Amino acid sequence: MIGLMNAASGGEPVGGIAGWATDLMDRLGAPGAGLAIALENLFPPLPSEVILPLAGFTAAQGRMSLTAAIVWTTLGSVAGALALYGIGALIGRDRVRAIAARLPLVKVEDLDRTEAWFARHGGKAVFFGRMIPIFRSLISVPAGVERMRMSVFLAYTTLGSLLWNTAFVLAGYGLGDNWRTVEEYVGVYSKGVLAVVAVAAVAFLAVRIVKARRAGAGEQRPAGVHRAEARERERDRIY
Repeated sequence: MIGLMNAASGGEPVGGIAGWATDLMDRLGAPGAGLAIALENLFPPLPSEVILPLAGFTAAQGRMSLTAAIVWTTLGSVAGALALYGIGALIGRDRVRAIAARLPLVKVEDLDRTEAWFARHGGKAVFFGRMIPIFRSLISVPAGVERMRMSVFLAYTTLGSLLWNTAFVLAGYGLGDNWRTVEEYVGVYSKGVLAVVAVAAVAFLAVRIVKARRAGAGEQRPAGVHRAEARERERDRIY
């Protein structure tokens, strides 16, 4: 184990998540890489951009085959996605709607639109979602809530996971001791995605707050003011 941990960092001890993943691969081989990725799906803070290149590097060292690394990490991704799908199915639409109805600034109509969008584009959402940090795990939950057909969910999840995992495993395989370079580049990508999500969330909240204030101001105006404005509009229409 010590030899592998030293090799994985080019002679320096590996700690943290990399050390944990290295230990799994040392003990279990390619299935250990699959287990690490399954857990990464369930706990998004575990970074696939560390685990997958490390699996590729380990394959380059001859400690597992490259094919086994890709197959097992993909199986791990699908297993984790299925667990999250099951959580979504257990929660169900009724509970999600009940929660949405209690949330401030969130309307049930928003949920209806989201459901309609998912009904039209759910397959593409699952496929491309598997290649977006954070969302690659979370996308399985609405698929479960909407009870997406299992065969469709598995097909898109497997294909998206296979592409993502293959790219990162091959990167680690080719970079050798410099496998951590992948983590640096994907870190920039992840921060960009989070920034876009944060801006979208702030914009959504700002629009909702403005609309709520306008609606409140309209309700507080005297009925006579509304009637006077209606008469004015009618006069303008006639003349």
